[in-house]
Parts: sequence; structure tokens; C-alpha cells
Amino acid sequence: MAGELEGAKPLSGLLSGLAQDAFHGYPGITEELLRSQLYPEVPPEEFRPFMAKMKGILKSIASADMDFNQLEAFLTAQTKKQGGITSDQAAVISKFWKSHKTKIRESLMNQSRWDSGLRGLSWRVDGKSQSRHSAQMHTPVAIMELEIGKSGQNVTPDSESVFRAGLRDTAWQARNLNFCVWSLMRSRSPKS
Repeated sequence: MAGELEGAKPLSGLLSGLAQDAFHGYPGITEELLRSQLYPEVPPEEFRPFMAKMKGILKSIASADMDFNQLEAFLTAQTKKQGGITSDQAAVISKFWKSHKTKIRESLMNQSRWDSGLRGLSWRVDGKSQSRHSAQMHTPVAIMELEIGKSGQNVTPDSESVFRAGLRDTAWQARNLNFCVWSLMRSRSPKS
């Protein structure tokens, strides 16, 4: 099988297919399609781990947005690793990344761009009625609820990083509210 998986053209095609599926949003590219078109003589049980390895390597390279020095160091480490890749495969991966890095990076940037805005905001000031320490009783507490979304639809952030990015984009809108809440809390706190 090792000889069957060594060709540069099939590996380049496999990397292209994996990139189309993982980074460019073409869901019709399946394991069976890639195997039948690129490695028809390789049985599925042998192709599956090979494809998973290449997909993992490609995702590692893309997620780290490796420059060419980092790429060479990474691929060298992969060739020395038990069950890693061959130097011929490393050369194909390197050539693929050098020619597709910009497109993959742009696609990842477009996918991660949230284009959000602050759609709604509600807030209130409560007084603590229970606390471990009596000094904290009746201390005003501001509770803010932000509704962040894309234009024309509500968006529920599915990850902390997306939520943080949305908050960063709209932080300036919340600064004024922060000052108002602080002023209100000061005016309600007991004067000593």
C-alpha cells in the first residue's frame, strides 16, 4: 500500500479535495469520492487512516497559518515521527501549501468574520440580598444583557472566540452604558 500512496498527483488532488471540503465549504466531497477518483486500488480501510492523517496535517498547517519556515520545520518533524509522512509526501504538502496558502487563509478569514453589531441591550441594577460577608449586603450589582447579531437575523454565538470578537466590535457602544451604570450605582449607594 505504501507505494500506492506515494504518487505526487493523487496526493495533491487529495489535499485539494480536503481543502475544498474543510476550508471552502464544498460538502459534496466525500471520502468515497476522493478514494475512488484518486486511489481506486487502495481499500477503504487503508485509505481512511491515510486521509485522516493528511486532513490533520492540513488543518494543523492552516490553523497555525504557518509561514514557510514553520512549514518546513513542521513537515520535517512529521517525517521523523513514527507513522508520519515520507519526505516525498512532505514535498507535495509543502508545494500545495505554498500555492494555496493565500486562498485558504482568505477563506478562513471570511468564515471567522462575524460582521456583528449590538442589536439590543437591557440592564438593571439589583441590590445583593444574600452574601457570605455582611459588608457586601445591599451592594448594587449591575446586570447587563447584550443581544449581538448579524444584520437581519439573530445570531447565537457558538464559541467563546466568536462571542469575544462580537464584544470587541461593539465595546465602544457599551462604554457609555458602563459610565451610566457606574453613575447610577454611585447615586444609589449610601453616603457615608
